[in-house]
Amino acid sequence: MRILICEDSVLLREGLVRLLEHSGHEIAGAFADTVGVSEAVARETPDLCILDVRMPPTFTDEGIKLALELRAAHPQLPVLVLSQYVEEQYANELIVGQGGAFGYLLKDRVADVTDFVETLERVAGGATVLDPEVVAQLLTRRSSDTRMERLTARERTVLAALAEGRSNQAIAALLFLSEASIEKHITAIFQKLELEQAESGNRRVLAAIAHLQSTGGVPRPPQTPNFPETGTAR
Repeated sequence: MRILICEDSVLLREGLVRLLEHSGHEIAGAFADTVGVSEAVARETPDLCILDVRMPPTFTDEGIKLALELRAAHPQLPVLVLSQYVEEQYANELIVGQGGAFGYLLKDRVADVTDFVETLERVAGGATVLDPEVVAQLLTRRSSDTRMERLTARERTVLAALAEGRSNQAIAALLFLSEASIEKHITAIFQKLELEQAESGNRRVLAAIAHLQSTGGVPRPPQTPNFPETGTAR
């Protein structure tokens, strides 16, 4: 696939270029700041964009603003955001923003080349992937909410894997369980988080965030993205 990169660190930017080209992907552009990126996306029509959160000139939220703009202007364009640290506000903005598939990963994940490339391909294929550390902080910052307390330790582990965009088969392999067991865990998670059966398939990917939306931790999105449903538990 054709990938456009926007990363101010020259070492990481060049590293991503080499890594992705070595993995058989084509680089549609590599930018050190956000200037000209929107125009390049319109011109080059990449299959995926990788963006750093903090970019010049202020190194605050230039990257996240660009990600939101691209998702609004190109709803079918998958976007993967990289961050040095877990920044809940920016993760929330991506979650509630309009657009298609996206990922939010810590930069440390790039070190595991195989897993990183697989994540890119999952996002490009339409999945939403949230870094486990992001999920953990979103799930624990509202300690007064009792819904997450209903989940067992195993169900929390399954929930984190769901948020990474993994299929039932992949979760089963990861946890050394049968797919039938995973389906039972997912069904229990939906019930304990009080997710209605009639909700669209994207609840599988966003189950980790649903209870925050219901308690005011995260505002409900004006338009819910259409994420692919995998497995049989809905």
